Amino acid sequence: MNFVKNKLVVVGAGMVGSAVLNSVLSLNLLSEVVIVDINDKKAQGEALDASHTTSFAYSPNVKVRAGSYEDCKDAQIVVITAGPSLKPDDKLDRLVLADTNVKVTDSIMKNIVKYTKDAIIIVVTNPVDIATYYCQNNFDYPKNRIMGTGTLLDTARMRKIIGKKYNVDSKNVHGYVLGEHGGSSFTSWSDVNIAGIPFDKLDDIFKVEAHADKEQIDTEVRDSGIEVLKLKGYTSAGIAMSVSRLVKAILLNEQSILPVSSTLEGEYGISDVALSIPCVITSNGIENKLEIPLSEDEIDKLNKSADSLKEIIKGLKDNK
Repeated sequence: MNFVKNKLVVVGAGMVGSAVLNSVLSLNLLSEVVIVDINDKKAQGEALDASHTTSFAYSPNVKVRAGSYEDCKDAQIVVITAGPSLKPDDKLDRLVLADTNVKVTDSIMKNIVKYTKDAIIIVVTNPVDIATYYCQNNFDYPKNRIMGTGTLLDTARMRKIIGKKYNVDSKNVHGYVLGEHGGSSFTSWSDVNIAGIPFDKLDDIFKVEAHADKEQIDTEVRDSGIEVLKLKGYTSAGIAMSVSRLVKAILLNEQSILPVSSTLEGEYGISDVALSIPCVITSNGIENKLEIPLSEDEIDKLNKSADSLKEIIKGLKDNK
């Protein structure tokens, strides 16, 4: 496949799509960014607005434009953000979007596969685990070349909360939020550490007065997106940065380990459902899915997360 070097297509010019557009431009790694939307004028407006930023010093001269699905044919990366998002007055559960956004994703993938089965596809559309499963299992597309943003943002939120608790840069907090990007996600506390110091020893080492409560932190992580939604009406900055992190890992063939959503094929004894575990991300997409050591309780939580998602998948299949 002859790619245009460092070309990326964003499908969806809504709040998230426009945030992704501006975030990936700030990486200074792309030569061309194309935005595609059913509302072509909106796509043109977002592209025109973003293109003006390339005139500033230290901004590369990226070609930014509105386009069509045909632009996927020589793109290295395609980011799917299209589909309605939760609104503050909705039932605040990403899974309520499943039926509508699977239909949206179906239409998008049918258009993408007309032109490529080589690009790395990053799925952002919620519920991201359901949308990722649908993309990976219905279009004869290499599964390793499709990934959902999954719990990458949840992991960033967890690290920020813990870093703030112990007054350290959150980039020195290590560990993952796993499972569903939603109500059944959980932190793998057996792996969480700061600079190699296990979580259960942090209170003593950092001499904090109030003990860190794992359940409280997990709840805060799960509720963070909903809190942003209630306060500003939508979420965009965090998820856009999550996409940028994946784009950078792919373009630079980083071999970084990041929690992304993908269909499990026996990992932890789980199959036929997409959820997040740590994965090695390269220019080939998902190079390897890692079964990191988990406690029995954490494996049980992962299975519960899988069962919850499987019920949604079954419901979608039954409604076909």
